Amino acid sequence: MLAKTIRTTALGLTLCSSAFAADGVAQRADVTLPLANQLIDATLAACHDQGRTAVVAVVDRGGNLVALQRDDNVGPHNTLAAQRKAFTSLSTKNTSRALSDLARSTPDAENLNTLNELLLLGGGVPLKVEGQVIGAIGVAGAGGAKTDEGCALTAIEQVLPKTL
Repeated sequence: MLAKTIRTTALGLTLCSSAFAADGVAQRADVTLPLANQLIDATLAACHDQGRTAVVAVVDRGGNLVALQRDDNVGPHNTLAAQRKAFTSLSTKNTSRALSDLARSTPDAENLNTLNELLLLGGGVPLKVEGQVIGAIGVAGAGGAKTDEGCALTAIEQVLPKTL
């Protein structure tokens, strides 16, 4: 009985040690809270420069909300919309506006609007570092899909190159 316990324990330790081996642990870039806050500040500044207000959400590579800010007097529905736009861009690795255009113009993609998690409105932009999507930003309430997306793109151009 003791020999069986020792063998089982040894096997367990071997399996555990191989699970934690350096070459078995994934190391990936991800969105941090400071990065999310920088992106949000730059996005809101870009919107404010156009005389617009907005809600901005940033999600990490797993689709988890990292940070969100809402300007005063923005409709409450825009808070969820910004989160869903960010999630849509992360999930599809594309802008939510491009996905919206695709769903309208391609019969094979028209049913994308039936997925509750996706929001096919412009304003969601994936965050890419060295070709990898590390998260996404979603903007809502700035006055339309093109404006929402433009504020996000301006922020990404300002912030991401500085973080690399």
